[in-house]
Amino acid sequence: MPVESQSYLPDAIDPAALKRALVIKLRHHGDVLLASPVLSALKAAAPQCEIDALVFADTAAMLSEHAALAQLHTLDRNWKKQGVAAQLAGEWGAFSKLRARKYDIVIHLTDHPRGAWLARLLGPRWSVAPQRSKPAKWWKKSFTHLYKTVGGGRRHTVDTHLDALRRLGIQPEQEARRLSLVPGVAAQTRVDARLAELGLSAGNFIQFHPASRWFFKCWPIEQCAQLLAALAARGETIVLTAAPDEREKKMVDAILTQANVGERAVNLSGQFSLKELAALTMRAKIFIGVDSAPMHISAAVGTPCVALFGPSGDKEWGPWMVPSEIVTSNHPCRPCGQDGCGGGKVSECLTTLPADRVLAAVDRVLAGRA
Repeated sequence: MPVESQSYLPDAIDPAALKRALVIKLRHHGDVLLASPVLSALKAAAPQCEIDALVFADTAAMLSEHAALAQLHTLDRNWKKQGVAAQLAGEWGAFSKLRARKYDIVIHLTDHPRGAWLARLLGPRWSVAPQRSKPAKWWKKSFTHLYKTVGGGRRHTVDTHLDALRRLGIQPEQEARRLSLVPGVAAQTRVDARLAELGLSAGNFIQFHPASRWFFKCWPIEQCAQLLAALAARGETIVLTAAPDEREKKMVDAILTQANVGERAVNLSGQFSLKELAALTMRAKIFIGVDSAPMHISAAVGTPCVALFGPSGDKEWGPWMVPSEIVTSNHPCRPCGQDGCGGGKVSECLTTLPADRVLAAVDRVLAGRA
């Protein structure tokens, strides 16, 4: 008879005792999406439990309509801009809604102090958070359980999140560890209509998302144009996407100008919401991009991916549980985690990455050899 994993953990919790749980992830879009398996794994272990999440309002699309989610609570970053009274009113309203839920457990997935205060004020029976690099008594006393994190880029962020459950004695099922993002009917309908206008259909185009909000993570325009031209020469149709940000849209315009591939490339940059972008990515035969939220979206919707990594750590942030290939340089200093070499906003590990290496990776992924 197999030995139950919980027998080695004296303070393990009984998932059957959970009626309501709150998962807190107050970070950027990609970080929030990488927390989605925590909801799935907890629901698989405790199907009777109502699972809520707390995120920033602008990242809500990453978790809304998640199959395991009961309620999605949000905090608006813009409250600070509306004055102290508006901020206090917003914060109190959000806290009141959380308190009314009477959580049995709070799962805090960062070391932000807000999670510690919520764990204290909401009064759950159990609470778990990561250990801090600099231990503090107030932090330890805020939670019933603390989980260890592995540094040095040796563990994927998804697994680090799931360690919160492992610390409680809950071992995540393999299938529940996948990312989950639900585009929704409205987003899919709009994207299908737009593709039909362009004469495109699911599986007959490549999506290329070259930009990131952090430009030191971006591949140079020249190499992007070379890749685009090589793909177009093979008869591929490439759909280019970017956020509704002027810098990103200008980057896409510059790539198209240099590539000069005519109708083989379609510019849809800045035209979609996050849900619509997910619906588009779901219909692409492969996604090509840098370390960014759209790259994580491709993994969440199951689209094969080629991801370019420079100063950020691919072992921590690479495509998760999807056919993929990561393309990096051989610089011994990477991943350095810096905003460009010397903080200069330009990363040599990306500027020296040739287009033919990325093209070869695309071929391997398309052929199923990644």
